[in-house]
Amino acid sequence: MDQEIQYENKMGYLPIPKLLFQMSLPIIISMLIQALYNIVDSIFVAQINEAALTAVSLAFPVQNLLIAIAVGTGVGVNAQLSKRLGEKQLDYANRTALNGIFLALISSIVFSVGSLILANLFFETQHVSAAIKDYGVLYMRIVGGACFGVFMQITFERLLQSTGKTIFVMISQGSGAIVNLILDPIMIFGLCGFPKLGIAGAALATVTGQFCGMILGILFNLKFNKEIRFSFKGFRPDKEIIQNIYAVGFPSIIMQAISSVMTFGMNKILLPFTSTAAAVFGVYFKLNSFIFMPVFGLNNGMVPIIAYNYGARNQKRILQTIRLSIAAATCIMLTGLAVLMLIPHVLLGFFDASPEMLSIGVPALRIISLSFIFAGYCIVNSSVFQAMGNGFYSLLISVIRQLIVILPTAFLFSRLFGLHAVWWAFPISELVTVVLSTILLTRIYRERIRPL
Repeated sequence: MDQEIQYENKMGYLPIPKLLFQMSLPIIISMLIQALYNIVDSIFVAQINEAALTAVSLAFPVQNLLIAIAVGTGVGVNAQLSKRLGEKQLDYANRTALNGIFLALISSIVFSVGSLILANLFFETQHVSAAIKDYGVLYMRIVGGACFGVFMQITFERLLQSTGKTIFVMISQGSGAIVNLILDPIMIFGLCGFPKLGIAGAALATVTGQFCGMILGILFNLKFNKEIRFSFKGFRPDKEIIQNIYAVGFPSIIMQAISSVMTFGMNKILLPFTSTAAAVFGVYFKLNSFIFMPVFGLNNGMVPIIAYNYGARNQKRILQTIRLSIAAATCIMLTGLAVLMLIPHVLLGFFDASPEMLSIGVPALRIISLSFIFAGYCIVNSSVFQAMGNGFYSLLISVIRQLIVILPTAFLFSRLFGLHAVWWAFPISELVTVVLSTILLTRIYRERIRPL
Protein backbone atom coordinates (compact mmCIF):
# COMPACT_ATOMS: atom_id res chain seq x y z
CA MET A 1 0.00 0.00 0.00
CA ASP A 2 2.83 2.42 0.82
CA GLN A 3 4.31 1.85 -2.62
CA GLU A 4 0.95 2.64 -4.22
CA ILE A 5 0.62 5.92 -2.29
CA GLN A 6 4.18 6.95 -3.07
CA TYR A 7 3.67 6.24 -6.76
CA GLU A 8 0.40 8.16 -6.87
CA ASN A 9 1.95 11.13 -5.08
CA LYS A 10 4.46 11.52 -7.92
CA MET A 11 2.29 10.87 -10.94
CA GLY A 12 -0.99 12.20 -9.58
CA TYR A 13 -0.10 15.17 -7.39
CA LEU A 14 3.40 16.50 -8.04
CA PRO A 15 3.20 19.92 -9.80
CA ILE A 16 3.18 19.31 -13.56
CA PRO A 17 6.20 21.52 -14.45
CA LYS A 18 8.33 19.77 -11.84
CA LEU A 19 6.97 16.32 -12.71
CA LEU A 20 7.44 16.77 -16.46
CA PHE A 21 10.96 18.06 -15.81
CA GLN A 22 11.81 15.09 -13.58
CA MET A 23 10.29 12.58 -15.98
CA SER A 24 11.72 14.06 -19.18
CA LEU A 25 15.14 15.46 -18.36
CA PRO A 26 16.92 12.13 -17.79
CA ILE A 27 15.44 10.74 -21.02
CA ILE A 28 16.32 13.91 -22.94
CA ILE A 29 19.93 13.70 -21.73
CA SER A 30 20.19 10.02 -22.64
CA MET A 31 18.63 10.65 -26.05
CA LEU A 32 21.01 13.54 -26.70
CA ILE A 33 23.85 11.16 -25.95
CA GLN A 34 22.24 8.66 -28.32
CA ALA A 35 21.88 11.35 -30.99
CA LEU A 36 25.50 12.35 -30.50
CA TYR A 37 26.43 8.72 -31.05
CA ASN A 38 24.40 8.64 -34.29
CA ILE A 39 26.30 11.64 -35.59
CA VAL A 40 29.76 10.55 -34.45
CA ASP A 41 29.18 7.02 -35.76
CA SER A 42 28.51 8.40 -39.25
CA ILE A 43 31.49 10.75 -38.96
CA PHE A 44 33.73 7.74 -38.36
CA VAL A 45 32.09 5.78 -41.20
CA ALA A 46 32.55 8.77 -43.53
CA GLN A 47 36.29 8.53 -42.92
CA ILE A 48 36.28 5.09 -44.56
CA ASN A 49 34.86 6.59 -47.78
CA GLU A 50 31.65 8.08 -49.17
CA ALA A 51 30.47 4.65 -50.36
CA ALA A 52 30.48 3.41 -46.75
CA LEU A 53 28.56 6.50 -45.61
CA THR A 54 26.01 5.99 -48.39
CA ALA A 55 25.63 2.30 -47.47
CA VAL A 56 24.86 3.16 -43.84
CA SER A 57 22.41 5.82 -45.03
CA LEU A 58 20.64 3.30 -47.27
CA ALA A 59 20.49 0.79 -44.39
CA PHE A 60 18.77 3.38 -42.21
CA PRO A 61 15.19 2.36 -43.20
CA VAL A 62 15.86 -1.17 -41.95
CA GLN A 63 17.32 0.08 -38.67
CA ASN A 64 14.38 2.44 -38.35
CA LEU A 65 11.94 -0.42 -38.90
CA LEU A 66 13.67 -2.40 -36.16
CA ILE A 67 13.38 0.53 -33.77
CA ALA A 68 9.77 1.06 -34.86
CA ILE A 69 8.77 -2.43 -33.78
CA ALA A 70 10.63 -2.21 -30.47
CA VAL A 71 9.52 1.32 -29.58
CA GLY A 72 5.96 0.83 -30.82
CA THR A 73 5.50 -2.24 -28.64
CA GLY A 74 7.08 -0.29 -25.78
CA VAL A 75 4.63 2.59 -26.30
CA GLY A 76 1.74 0.18 -25.96
CA VAL A 77 3.21 -1.38 -22.83
CA ASN A 78 4.01 2.05 -21.41
CA ALA A 79 0.53 3.47 -21.93
CA GLN A 80 -1.26 0.36 -20.64
CA LEU A 81 0.99 -0.11 -17.63
CA SER A 82 0.77 3.55 -16.54
CA LYS A 83 -3.00 3.58 -17.01
CA ARG A 84 -3.47 0.40 -14.96
CA LEU A 85 -1.27 1.76 -12.18
CA GLY A 86 -3.38 4.93 -12.18
CA GLU A 87 -6.47 2.72 -11.79
CA LYS A 88 -4.69 0.69 -9.03
CA GLN A 89 -4.92 -2.54 -11.08
CA LEU A 90 -1.47 -3.70 -10.02
CA ASP A 91 -1.78 -7.35 -11.06
CA TYR A 92 -2.93 -6.36 -14.55
CA ALA A 93 -0.03 -3.89 -14.78
CA ASN A 94 2.43 -6.62 -13.84
CA ARG A 95 1.06 -9.03 -16.43
CA THR A 96 1.27 -6.26 -19.01
CA ALA A 97 5.00 -5.91 -18.33
CA LEU A 98 5.65 -9.66 -18.69
CA ASN A 99 3.71 -9.86 -21.94
CA GLY A 100 5.68 -6.87 -23.24
CA ILE A 101 8.96 -8.70 -22.59
CA PHE A 102 7.60 -11.79 -24.34
CA LEU A 103 6.59 -9.75 -27.41
CA ALA A 104 10.05 -8.15 -27.59
CA LEU A 105 11.67 -11.61 -27.57
CA ILE A 106 9.50 -12.93 -30.40
CA SER A 107 9.96 -9.74 -32.44
CA SER A 108 13.74 -9.87 -32.13
CA ILE A 109 13.87 -13.47 -33.37
CA VAL A 110 11.71 -12.70 -36.42
CA PHE A 111 13.65 -9.55 -37.31
CA SER A 112 17.02 -11.22 -36.83
CA VAL A 113 16.20 -14.05 -39.23
CA GLY A 114 14.70 -11.62 -41.74
CA SER A 115 17.79 -9.37 -41.70
CA LEU A 116 20.17 -12.24 -42.33
CA ILE A 117 18.12 -13.64 -45.21
CA LEU A 118 16.95 -10.45 -46.95
CA ALA A 119 19.91 -8.06 -46.62
CA ASN A 120 21.29 -8.87 -50.06
CA LEU A 121 17.90 -8.50 -51.76
CA PHE A 122 17.28 -5.17 -50.01
CA PHE A 123 20.40 -3.57 -51.50
CA GLU A 124 19.91 -5.17 -54.91
CA THR A 125 16.55 -3.40 -55.25
CA GLN A 126 18.29 -0.02 -54.90
CA HIS A 127 20.62 -0.52 -57.90
CA VAL A 128 23.72 0.79 -56.17
CA SER A 129 27.38 0.16 -56.92
CA ALA A 130 29.01 -3.09 -55.87
CA ALA A 131 31.03 -1.30 -53.17
CA ILE A 132 27.96 0.29 -51.59
CA LYS A 133 26.09 -3.02 -51.75
CA ASP A 134 28.90 -4.97 -50.07
CA TYR A 135 29.25 -2.41 -47.30
CA GLY A 136 25.49 -2.26 -46.76
CA VAL A 137 24.83 -6.00 -46.69
CA LEU A 138 27.59 -6.57 -44.14
CA TYR A 139 26.42 -3.71 -41.93
CA MET A 140 22.75 -4.72 -42.09
CA ARG A 141 23.39 -8.38 -41.31
CA ILE A 142 25.38 -7.56 -38.18
CA VAL A 143 23.05 -4.87 -36.82
CA GLY A 144 19.85 -6.74 -37.71
CA GLY A 145 21.11 -10.21 -36.87
CA ALA A 146 22.10 -9.16 -33.35
CA CYS A 147 19.00 -7.07 -32.68
CA PHE A 148 18.04 -8.96 -29.50
CA GLY A 149 20.01 -6.44 -27.47
CA VAL A 150 18.20 -3.34 -28.72
CA PHE A 151 14.75 -4.96 -28.45
CA MET A 152 15.34 -5.87 -24.83
CA GLN A 153 17.05 -2.59 -24.00
CA ILE A 154 14.09 -0.57 -25.26
CA THR A 155 11.55 -2.83 -23.56
CA PHE A 156 13.14 -2.69 -20.11
CA GLU A 157 13.68 1.05 -20.43
CA ARG A 158 9.97 1.51 -21.18
CA LEU A 159 9.10 -0.44 -18.03
CA LEU A 160 11.25 1.91 -15.96
CA GLN A 161 9.68 4.85 -17.74
CA SER A 162 6.14 3.63 -17.06
CA THR A 163 6.71 3.73 -13.32
CA GLY A 164 8.45 7.09 -13.33
CA LYS A 165 12.05 5.90 -12.88
CA THR A 166 13.46 7.80 -15.82
CA ILE A 167 16.84 8.46 -14.20
CA PHE A 168 17.66 4.80 -14.81
CA VAL A 169 16.56 5.13 -18.44
CA MET A 170 19.09 7.92 -18.80
CA ILE A 171 21.86 5.76 -17.34
CA SER A 172 20.95 2.73 -19.47
CA GLN A 173 20.67 4.62 -22.76
CA GLY A 174 23.61 6.87 -22.02
CA SER A 175 25.91 4.03 -21.03
CA GLY A 176 25.08 2.06 -24.17
CA ALA A 177 25.75 5.08 -26.36
CA ILE A 178 29.03 5.89 -24.61
CA VAL A 179 30.25 2.30 -25.02
CA ASN A 180 29.34 2.61 -28.68
CA LEU A 181 31.25 5.86 -29.06
CA ILE A 182 34.36 4.43 -27.43
CA LEU A 183 34.32 1.24 -29.51
CA ASP A 184 33.60 2.93 -32.86
CA PRO A 185 37.13 4.20 -33.63
CA ILE A 186 38.73 1.16 -31.97
CA MET A 187 36.81 -1.37 -34.06
CA ILE A 188 36.60 0.62 -37.30
CA PHE A 189 40.27 1.67 -37.50
CA GLY A 190 41.91 -1.10 -35.46
CA LEU A 191 43.15 0.86 -32.46
CA CYS A 192 44.47 -0.47 -29.14
CA GLY A 193 45.56 -3.75 -30.73
CA PHE A 194 42.08 -4.48 -32.10
CA PRO A 195 41.87 -5.67 -35.75
CA LYS A 196 40.78 -3.07 -38.32
CA LEU A 197 37.20 -4.06 -39.24
CA GLY A 198 35.95 -1.04 -41.19
CA ILE A 199 32.18 -0.87 -41.54
CA ALA A 200 31.81 -4.22 -39.74
CA GLY A 201 33.47 -2.54 -36.75
CA ALA A 202 30.86 0.22 -36.80
CA ALA A 203 28.09 -2.40 -36.73
CA LEU A 204 29.76 -4.41 -33.96
CA ALA A 205 30.24 -1.29 -31.86
CA THR A 206 26.53 -0.53 -32.27
CA VAL A 207 25.29 -3.92 -31.12
CA THR A 208 27.82 -4.07 -28.26
CA GLY A 209 26.49 -0.77 -26.92
CA GLN A 210 22.93 -2.05 -27.22
CA PHE A 211 23.71 -5.20 -25.23
CA CYS A 212 25.34 -3.09 -22.52
CA GLY A 213 22.21 -0.94 -22.33
CA MET A 214 20.07 -4.09 -22.17
CA ILE A 215 22.03 -5.52 -19.24
CA LEU A 216 21.74 -2.29 -17.28
CA GLY A 217 18.02 -2.03 -18.07
CA ILE A 218 17.40 -5.53 -16.72
CA LEU A 219 19.45 -4.90 -13.57
CA PHE A 220 17.71 -1.59 -12.83
CA ASN A 221 14.28 -3.17 -13.20
CA LEU A 222 15.09 -6.08 -10.95
CA LYS A 223 16.58 -3.89 -8.22
CA PHE A 224 14.50 -0.71 -8.31
CA ASN A 225 11.22 -1.30 -10.18
CA LYS A 226 9.23 -2.69 -7.25
CA GLU A 227 5.86 -2.01 -8.90
CA ILE A 228 6.54 -4.94 -11.25
CA ARG A 229 7.20 -8.54 -10.25
CA PHE A 230 9.56 -10.13 -12.78
CA SER A 231 8.59 -13.78 -12.37
CA PHE A 232 7.83 -15.87 -15.43
CA LYS A 233 6.84 -18.91 -13.39
CA GLY A 234 3.61 -20.20 -14.91
CA PHE A 235 3.63 -17.41 -17.50
CA ARG A 236 1.29 -17.71 -20.47
CA PRO A 237 0.84 -15.09 -23.18
CA ASP A 238 -2.37 -13.20 -22.45
CA LYS A 239 -4.41 -12.52 -25.60
CA GLU A 240 -6.40 -9.67 -24.03
CA ILE A 241 -3.30 -7.88 -22.76
CA ILE A 242 -1.45 -8.31 -26.05
CA GLN A 243 -4.46 -6.89 -27.89
CA ASN A 244 -4.53 -3.92 -25.52
CA ILE A 245 -0.78 -3.35 -25.98
CA TYR A 246 -1.06 -3.35 -29.75
CA ALA A 247 -4.26 -1.30 -29.76
CA VAL A 248 -1.97 1.57 -28.80
CA GLY A 249 1.38 0.21 -29.94
CA PHE A 250 0.55 -1.12 -33.40
CA PRO A 251 -0.37 2.31 -34.82
CA SER A 252 2.92 3.55 -33.38
CA ILE A 253 4.78 0.68 -35.09
CA ILE A 254 3.07 1.40 -38.40
CA MET A 255 3.65 5.12 -37.94
CA GLN A 256 7.39 4.67 -37.52
CA ALA A 257 7.53 1.92 -40.15
CA ILE A 258 5.98 4.40 -42.56
CA SER A 259 9.05 6.53 -41.90
CA SER A 260 11.14 3.62 -43.19
CA VAL A 261 8.98 3.43 -46.31
CA MET A 262 9.32 7.17 -46.80
CA THR A 263 13.10 7.04 -46.40
CA PHE A 264 13.38 4.10 -48.81
CA GLY A 265 11.17 5.94 -51.30
CA MET A 266 13.19 9.15 -50.97
CA ASN A 267 16.39 7.22 -51.62
CA LYS A 268 14.82 5.76 -54.77
CA ILE A 269 13.97 9.31 -55.88
CA LEU A 270 17.44 10.68 -55.05
CA LEU A 271 19.71 7.88 -56.32
CA PRO A 272 18.99 8.50 -60.05
CA PHE A 273 20.43 12.01 -59.60
CA THR A 274 23.54 10.88 -57.68
CA SER A 275 24.41 8.62 -54.75
CA THR A 276 25.74 11.75 -53.03
CA ALA A 277 22.16 13.03 -52.72
CA ALA A 278 21.23 9.87 -50.82
CA ALA A 279 24.28 10.38 -48.60
CA VAL A 280 23.12 13.95 -47.89
CA PHE A 281 19.68 12.66 -46.95
CA GLY A 282 21.28 10.15 -44.60
CA VAL A 283 23.42 12.86 -43.02
CA TYR A 284 20.31 14.99 -42.52
CA PHE A 285 18.67 12.19 -40.55
CA LYS A 286 21.75 11.89 -38.35
CA LEU A 287 21.77 15.64 -37.73
CA ASN A 288 18.05 15.97 -37.13
CA SER A 289 18.21 13.25 -34.49
CA PHE A 290 20.14 15.69 -32.32
CA ILE A 291 17.17 18.07 -32.62
CA PHE A 292 14.28 15.60 -32.56
CA MET A 293 15.62 13.34 -29.79
CA PRO A 294 15.03 15.92 -27.03
CA VAL A 295 11.43 16.29 -28.25
CA PHE A 296 10.99 12.52 -28.24
CA GLY A 297 12.50 12.45 -24.74
CA LEU A 298 10.00 15.09 -23.66
CA ASN A 299 7.21 12.97 -25.14
CA ASN A 300 8.43 9.86 -23.35
CA GLY A 301 8.18 11.74 -20.08
CA MET A 302 4.79 13.18 -21.01
CA VAL A 303 3.00 9.98 -22.09
CA PRO A 304 2.92 8.20 -18.69
CA ILE A 305 1.83 11.44 -16.97
CA ILE A 306 -1.14 11.86 -19.33
CA ALA A 307 -1.97 8.13 -19.29
CA TYR A 308 -1.87 7.99 -15.48
CA ASN A 309 -4.03 11.09 -15.03
CA TYR A 310 -6.43 9.90 -17.72
CA GLY A 311 -6.86 6.72 -15.69
CA ALA A 312 -7.27 8.88 -12.56
CA ARG A 313 -9.73 11.19 -14.45
CA ASN A 314 -7.80 14.38 -13.70
CA GLN A 315 -8.61 16.76 -16.55
CA LYS A 316 -6.65 19.74 -15.25
CA ARG A 317 -3.35 17.88 -15.05
CA ILE A 318 -3.80 16.40 -18.53
CA LEU A 319 -4.35 19.82 -20.12
CA GLN A 320 -1.48 21.41 -18.20
CA THR A 321 0.87 18.64 -19.34
CA ILE A 322 -0.16 19.05 -22.98
CA ARG A 323 0.29 22.83 -22.99
CA LEU A 324 3.67 22.72 -21.30
CA SER A 325 4.92 19.95 -23.59
CA ILE A 326 3.91 21.83 -26.74
CA ALA A 327 5.66 24.99 -25.55
CA ALA A 328 8.88 23.14 -24.69
CA ALA A 329 8.90 21.10 -27.94
CA THR A 330 8.37 24.22 -30.05
CA CYS A 331 11.31 25.99 -28.39
CA ILE A 332 13.57 22.99 -29.06
CA MET A 333 12.59 22.81 -32.73
CA LEU A 334 13.07 26.55 -33.30
CA THR A 335 16.58 26.21 -31.89
CA GLY A 336 17.24 23.43 -34.41
CA LEU A 337 15.88 25.60 -37.20
CA ALA A 338 18.33 28.38 -36.32
CA VAL A 339 21.31 26.01 -36.29
CA LEU A 340 20.56 24.38 -39.66
CA MET A 341 19.85 27.73 -41.24
CA LEU A 342 23.03 29.42 -40.00
CA ILE A 343 25.78 26.77 -40.23
CA PRO A 344 24.79 23.91 -42.59
CA HIS A 345 28.24 23.93 -44.24
CA VAL A 346 29.93 23.47 -40.86
CA LEU A 347 27.68 20.53 -40.00
CA LEU A 348 28.30 18.82 -43.34
CA GLY A 349 32.03 19.40 -42.92
CA PHE A 350 32.01 17.00 -39.97
CA PHE A 351 31.21 14.21 -42.46
CA ASP A 352 34.18 14.93 -44.77
CA ALA A 353 31.74 16.46 -47.25
CA SER A 354 33.02 16.70 -50.81
CA PRO A 355 32.32 19.86 -52.87
CA GLU A 356 29.43 17.98 -54.49
CA MET A 357 27.97 17.04 -51.11
CA LEU A 358 28.23 20.65 -49.93
CA SER A 359 26.55 22.00 -53.07
CA ILE A 360 23.64 19.59 -52.59
CA GLY A 361 23.56 19.52 -48.80
CA VAL A 362 23.66 23.20 -47.80
CA PRO A 363 20.42 24.22 -49.56
CA ALA A 364 18.83 20.87 -48.66
CA LEU A 365 19.36 21.36 -44.91
CA ARG A 366 18.08 24.92 -45.02
CA ILE A 367 14.92 23.99 -46.92
CA ILE A 368 14.08 20.90 -44.84
CA SER A 369 14.63 22.79 -41.58
CA LEU A 370 11.68 25.05 -42.39
CA SER A 371 9.49 22.11 -41.42
CA PHE A 372 10.77 22.45 -37.85
CA ILE A 373 8.56 25.51 -37.26
CA PHE A 374 5.49 23.36 -36.61
CA ALA A 375 7.12 19.95 -36.06
CA GLY A 376 7.31 20.15 -32.26
CA TYR A 377 3.60 20.92 -31.98
CA CYS A 378 2.70 18.04 -34.30
CA ILE A 379 4.97 15.51 -32.57
CA VAL A 380 3.52 16.28 -29.14
CA ASN A 381 -0.03 15.97 -30.49
CA SER A 382 0.72 12.51 -31.89
CA SER A 383 1.99 11.35 -28.50
CA VAL A 384 -1.07 12.81 -26.78
CA PHE A 385 -3.27 10.69 -29.03
CA GLN A 386 -1.28 7.59 -28.05
CA ALA A 387 -1.39 8.40 -24.33
CA MET A 388 -5.17 8.83 -24.53
CA GLY A 389 -5.51 5.40 -26.14
CA ASN A 390 -6.19 6.62 -29.69
CA GLY A 391 -3.09 5.62 -31.61
CA PHE A 392 -5.10 5.56 -34.84
CA TYR A 393 -4.98 9.36 -35.01
CA SER A 394 -1.20 9.26 -34.81
CA LEU A 395 -1.15 6.66 -37.55
CA LEU A 396 -3.47 8.73 -39.74
CA ILE A 397 -1.26 11.80 -39.43
CA SER A 398 1.87 9.81 -40.23
CA VAL A 399 0.31 8.17 -43.32
CA ILE A 400 -0.90 11.49 -44.71
CA ARG A 401 2.34 13.31 -43.94
CA GLN A 402 4.85 10.79 -45.25
CA LEU A 403 3.06 8.68 -47.86
CA ILE A 404 0.37 10.97 -49.21
CA VAL A 405 2.28 14.28 -49.08
CA ILE A 406 6.07 13.85 -48.86
CA LEU A 407 6.72 11.06 -51.36
CA PRO A 408 4.33 12.15 -54.13
CA THR A 409 5.40 15.79 -53.75
CA ALA A 410 9.10 14.88 -53.80
CA PHE A 411 8.62 12.66 -56.87
CA LEU A 412 6.61 15.31 -58.71
CA PHE A 413 9.07 18.09 -57.88
CA SER A 414 12.01 15.91 -58.90
CA ARG A 415 10.48 15.41 -62.35
CA LEU A 416 9.34 19.01 -62.83
CA PHE A 417 12.06 21.09 -61.19
CA GLY A 418 15.05 18.83 -60.43
CA LEU A 419 16.95 17.74 -57.35
CA HIS A 420 16.99 21.11 -55.59
CA ALA A 421 13.18 21.17 -55.41
CA VAL A 422 12.79 17.71 -53.84
CA TRP A 423 13.50 19.03 -50.34
CA TRP A 424 10.47 21.35 -50.37
CA ALA A 425 8.27 18.28 -49.84
CA PHE A 426 9.14 18.38 -46.12
CA PRO A 427 7.94 21.88 -45.16
CA ILE A 428 4.86 21.42 -47.38
CA SER A 429 3.97 18.20 -45.56
CA GLU A 430 4.38 19.88 -42.17
CA LEU A 431 1.84 22.57 -43.11
CA VAL A 432 -0.69 19.85 -43.90
CA THR A 433 0.13 18.03 -40.67
CA VAL A 434 -0.32 21.04 -38.39
CA VAL A 435 -3.86 21.60 -39.70
CA LEU A 436 -4.85 17.94 -39.40
CA SER A 437 -3.33 17.42 -35.92
CA THR A 438 -5.12 20.52 -34.63
CA ILE A 439 -8.46 19.18 -35.84
CA LEU A 440 -7.83 15.79 -34.22
CA LEU A 441 -6.59 17.30 -30.94
CA THR A 442 -9.78 19.34 -30.74
CA ARG A 443 -11.79 16.17 -31.25
CA ILE A 444 -9.83 14.29 -28.56
CA TYR A 445 -10.48 17.15 -26.15
CA ARG A 446 -14.20 17.19 -26.90
CA GLU A 447 -14.70 13.42 -26.72
CA ARG A 448 -12.23 12.29 -24.04
CA ILE A 449 -10.83 15.10 -21.95
CA ARG A 450 -13.75 17.50 -21.45
CA PRO A 451 -16.13 14.77 -20.12
CA LEU A 452 -13.70 13.81 -17.32
